[in-house]
Amino acid sequence: MDADVTDSAGTPADPDLPAGDTPQGRSQEEPGAADSKKEPEPGKDTPQGEAADTGTGAGSGTDSDSDSDDGDDSDAHVPQGSGDDGKADADAGTDSVDGEGEGRAAGAQTWADHPKDGSASRRKRPWLRWAALGASFLVMISAGAGWWLYKKLDGNITTDTSAAAELKVYEKERPTPVVMDAQNILLIGSDSRSGDNKKYGRDDGGSQRSDTTILLHLAADRKSATAVSLPRDLMVEVPKCRTGDDKETREQFTQFNSAFELGGTACTIRTVERLTGIRIDHHMVVDFNGFKDMVDAVDGVEICLKEPIDDKDARLELPAGRQTLNGEEALGYVRARKTLGDGSDTERMERQQKFLGALVNKMQSNGVLLNPTRLYPVLDAATKSLTTDPGLDSLRDLYDLVRSMRDVPTDQVQFLTVPRQPYRQNVNRDELVEPDASELFKQLREDKPVAVVPADELKEKEKAQDGKPDDAGSESPTPTPTYSGSSAADDLCEQ
Repeated sequence: MDADVTDSAGTPADPDLPAGDTPQGRSQEEPGAADSKKEPEPGKDTPQGEAADTGTGAGSGTDSDSDSDDGDDSDAHVPQGSGDDGKADADAGTDSVDGEGEGRAAGAQTWADHPKDGSASRRKRPWLRWAALGASFLVMISAGAGWWLYKKLDGNITTDTSAAAELKVYEKERPTPVVMDAQNILLIGSDSRSGDNKKYGRDDGGSQRSDTTILLHLAADRKSATAVSLPRDLMVEVPKCRTGDDKETREQFTQFNSAFELGGTACTIRTVERLTGIRIDHHMVVDFNGFKDMVDAVDGVEICLKEPIDDKDARLELPAGRQTLNGEEALGYVRARKTLGDGSDTERMERQQKFLGALVNKMQSNGVLLNPTRLYPVLDAATKSLTTDPGLDSLRDLYDLVRSMRDVPTDQVQFLTVPRQPYRQNVNRDELVEPDASELFKQLREDKPVAVVPADELKEKEKAQDGKPDDAGSESPTPTPTYSGSSAADDLCEQ
């Protein structure tokens, strides 16, 4: 019979031919189909790709005889890559040998009986691809939005390059840092009445003075922060400074806030450094609107008033008792002077310190510093009205600064006013109380601890020590200096 196969069909079927060259179900073809293609009969299932392959390769009629004689060798005619080790196709060949006819052989090729190979997985893969594309798209959108927000906040900050340039000119006069990891930042509240701030007072041609100046000392271990207010009416030595039109002022003994008017930020920094001996590492200038927006960003700050306030100059009218101030009210509260207390600038500074402490406490207790969605409005408000030196003029720099402070306990965020008293030659001005002021500056310069207590407690302590030797009652030869002040942990309604 093998000889007949060779004579009628030519070269025998090669089992090594690629899949498709030896189609399944050849036993269903009529003899002589090798020379012409045959259309599949209606009603019969034809495996995919068979119409193109039928009638090609070895003669199909002879293969049918060969399959009948050599049913055990049907594996030689199983197309490669059937997807399930060729088992289903081998069974189809055996059915033909067993003589169950065309129906059985064709039935083996229905989709219900088709081998469960990778085709099902291939049908699902487009959904997986779409899901992956969707996830990638969302990641790109999120990254793009994050980058946009970052650039927006970063662009809000104004860099004060002129102050940095002038400070370089006077570098030889500046103090040398004592503790490298400690940070000393000068915070300046602008008192300009120009632009959006004109509704808060008279506009003197856009001139400005430092209405509030705070020296913020961050300990090297970042376990404490001390904010020292410098009275604007404090009499100090103001060095020679360059003005905006590049002229040089003369050295003079005058009130502190005139330094900002005469020579701007650089002149104020040099005045503070001469007064304290402390090297200023960075500075920030914040105007009124920035303060208001920050209070609004944390949904207001709670205070308590013993008496109602009606101050037209401060644009403030508030009832007595516990209440939450919005940004506009908070600004009036910290700036009011004539209708609150004794009307002194010292008392106003104490009120500012307590309010700033309450603001810090609100930010930490509500998780603002650890919650990006709540931190963003605060950063947006701060950066819009912030002017800094080149070392703090990026969002990354500010974030690193805030992050270094977020673990400072609120009771270690302390506020105080430099020891002062009425100036002997003019009671409307202030002068330092010595040696207390010098001792405070030395502690900060050397990054040593400072303690603050409410003013009434400090007075009681001083009375108890009256008439005693300086070292009496002291458990340590170098006790921590104590000053009148407050901390961010204090409740304004319990004082």
